[in-house]
Amino acid sequence: MADEDLPTHLCRLGLTGREAELYVGLLAAGPGGRPPADLGPDGDPARERHLAHLRRLGLVTVSETDGCRRHVPVEPTVALEFLAHSRVAELREAQQAAVNAYRGYRRSVSPHPTENLVEVVTGDSIVEHIETIEAAAETEVLRFDSPPYHTNGSANPIEIDNLGRGVEYRVVYARSAVQHAAYYAVNIQPSIAAGEQARILPTVPVKLTVFDRRLAIVSMSFVEAEVNDSMLLVHPSSLLSALTGLFETSWRAALPMHLGERVPPALSPIQRRIVELLATGVTDDTIAELLGVSRRTLSRHLEQLNSRAGSVTRFQMALHAARNGWI
Repeated sequence: MADEDLPTHLCRLGLTGREAELYVGLLAAGPGGRPPADLGPDGDPARERHLAHLRRLGLVTVSETDGCRRHVPVEPTVALEFLAHSRVAELREAQQAAVNAYRGYRRSVSPHPTENLVEVVTGDSIVEHIETIEAAAETEVLRFDSPPYHTNGSANPIEIDNLGRGVEYRVVYARSAVQHAAYYAVNIQPSIAAGEQARILPTVPVKLTVFDRRLAIVSMSFVEAEVNDSMLLVHPSSLLSALTGLFETSWRAALPMHLGERVPPALSPIQRRIVELLATGVTDDTIAELLGVSRRTLSRHLEQLNSRAGSVTRFQMALHAARNGWI
């Protein structure tokens, strides 16, 4: 972090601009020094008021040397943790106030309590809602993935960021999603590489994403999207519990799309990818397209895999892969 950013960060923790500048000035002055004169002369009431607040926070203390009274910084960990916790508490309070205000608004629009459990989002605000909700995920995202996509099948940098900060993703893909070469390249493959747990089914029962088991997004299928470009937000309720249970049941029935570290190192990277894609049930033509190789090259790699597994048929190779922990 650059020094010039420190006042900004201190303000985020709750210091005023002048207090942050004063604290940084004391740091820059060094032991026995004084903050810059542009922060106020000794005895200035405003300056003394800011210093008193910094003392109460535990960021500075008073040092008496040779009869001179000076303010000096102290190790800030405890004080800054206190400020951080205070800010979190304030943000939580503000969040709850906003939620309560919105619930009041919803009651005025839809006076029946059950109508607050499901919201309908339409039009241009759909993508913004999806991105905002996903960016706020804290622990877990569960998803049924199938076309069409509100984001036009583009990359999902929010998921990559979330995976990087420890949010767990479990995704069940419909085969039609994997067969989409461009989507597989820019979305599915990078997400799996970043840590997403992925499985596949021939079809998924509904287009669904559950965030932290407290909010779900249900999107329209191909047929529905043609006549109604909208999605549903499902809040905590028996419906949300049922949707989460539906995902868990489908997850247990789905086949894994990624093999982790279980594949023997004797397999080349492309053979590893082939085994992964074979497990998804897509056709050889689709595998060749997804890998960007010719059918002849794919056939050569399949022959090598059969040779390594001692198999003659695709079924025998699948048995070998299952028995030896390849899938």
